[in-house]
Amino acid sequence: MLNTVYKDAIINREKMLSILKGPKFEQILQKAKENWVEFMPVKEEAVTAGIDSSFNNTKFQGIELWATTAVSIKSDGEILVDLHKSGLGSDTDLSRIASKMEIEACEKTVDMVDLVLMDGSLHSQFMTRQSSLDSLVVKTMKKRNNVIFIAKTSNTKKQFENLGSLAGDIFYYNHVTNNSGFSKIFVEKKYGADKVISSTFVRLSDSTPIIKLEFLGDQYDENDIKSAMNRLYKNSVGGYPYALKLAHNNCKISDKELAKMVSLLGLGNEIGSREVLG
Repeated sequence: MLNTVYKDAIINREKMLSILKGPKFEQILQKAKENWVEFMPVKEEAVTAGIDSSFNNTKFQGIELWATTAVSIKSDGEILVDLHKSGLGSDTDLSRIASKMEIEACEKTVDMVDLVLMDGSLHSQFMTRQSSLDSLVVKTMKKRNNVIFIAKTSNTKKQFENLGSLAGDIFYYNHVTNNSGFSKIFVEKKYGADKVISSTFVRLSDSTPIIKLEFLGDQYDENDIKSAMNRLYKNSVGGYPYALKLAHNNCKISDKELAKMVSLLGLGNEIGSREVLG
């Protein structure tokens, strides 16, 4: 069965790719080239912290054991903030809990370092949060203007939508250059006057993956982007900030660790379940 699927995919490869590129592919690429500013960052000293969160759960006999963590960690490995919650429940909104913990970690970190790097997208914060948490995000980011949201992947299709783009913006930038640099600042105001997002796609070193940077407000210019890139470049590995890599590794909750929690709490015996948990 799978062999047939693979064979069909190979036979129809060109047709599939032509659909992805769309009729205005070359026109979009030209626009992407015009938007790209080549820039080779130089190492600039800055104390940087990365923030990430994680959650996991296991369900048995209608009960859910869940756990969430959030961590703020410096590029040298020093943990600044370590938050964690766990409990028993049903249909718990773990993503919301984890996001709130990320903002709490950010709030505790902004005065401790020069640059705070949040894993993910500021868009996701404003799209899914209640106003109370939105205000905390805005207040925290405005305190010292030293918070940047950083995403390794991006599905946004805003920059070339007027040309009928089918793929995400990052797809086209990846097609036009392998050099270090950044895209011209793109400003979005759809969330309100106090929640304006300025974003740029950047490549910190030649032939490394593009990442997306998001800032709060519309006061940023190309010099601000260059300064941010210089500070990120100092402690990046393979074009990605090392502090964020450390944050991801330190907050991840694996199935194995969750199964250990079940065992330590004696939940299998308490519930009387003969199911294999985790």
